[in-house]
Amino acid sequence: QVQLVESGGGLVQAGGSLRLSCAASGRTLSMYIMGWFRQAPGKEREFVTAISRAGALTNYADSMKGRFTISRDNARNTVYLQMNSLKPDDTALYYCAADRSTRVGIPNREASYAYWGQGTQVTVSS
Repeated sequence: QVQLVESGGGLVQAGGSLRLSCAASGRTLSMYIMGWFRQAPGKEREFVTAISRAGALTNYADSMKGRFTISRDNARNTVYLQMNSLKPDDTALYYCAADRSTRVGIPNREASYAYWGQGTQVTVSS
């Protein structure tokens, strides 16, 4: 069992940057593959990025490659999402998620992640 709390969301102009944080408690973060998802108004939740337990491997949605970077600091039980060159279409609730399964690879499906944070709002103005 792990509890996840996101922070760092806010309002930013197009082209700007934000860094989101996901703080974990209850279990050691290194036990989990960690992912970020987002949900925009009127749309389904979609995969953003994920990172392996040791941080050596990452997976990104195509639209986020080159703009977003996921990282983790297992000593601090924290995962980060650095977002650059933000666009109005990036406006969404951003969720942190954890996967403790032994599957091969880094999943990009919502159903693969068993534990979720409450979300943090990112709003990008034009």
